[in-house]
Amino acid sequence: VQLQASGGGLVQPGGSLRLSCTISGSTLDYYIIGWFRQAPGKEREGVSCVSSTDGSSYFADSVKGRFTISRDNAKNTEYLQMNNLKPDDTAVYYCVPYCEYSDVAGFLYYGMDSWGKGTQVTVSS
Repeated sequence: VQLQASGGGLVQPGGSLRLSCTISGSTLDYYIIGWFRQAPGKEREGVSCVSSTDGSSYFADSVKGRFTISRDNAKNTEYLQMNNLKPDDTAVYYCVPYCEYSDVAGFLYYGMDSWGKGTQVTVSS
């Protein structure tokens, strides 16, 4: 299976972007898509995964209330809607095929050999 993140770009603070994660070679139904990001000079961090507690979408505190998840099974695509973007959201964003969040282990991803190219999001005036 291949996952391709897209939709990044340059946006002003307070603006919005919608990232897409499209699966090819399989069906979106089989996957629990997660999102990660890596800012320049920083470690990769989890943005959104499914909560192991109740199966709902879990968001990192830094994006909670601003980012949402949706999916279009017919297009084999999951979306990360990012609103009220801040300069600190500047990063390369990646999607992963399986992701789970728990309070004990944090963001866990699996089912992939490499991270792929990701999509660059730059928030700047």
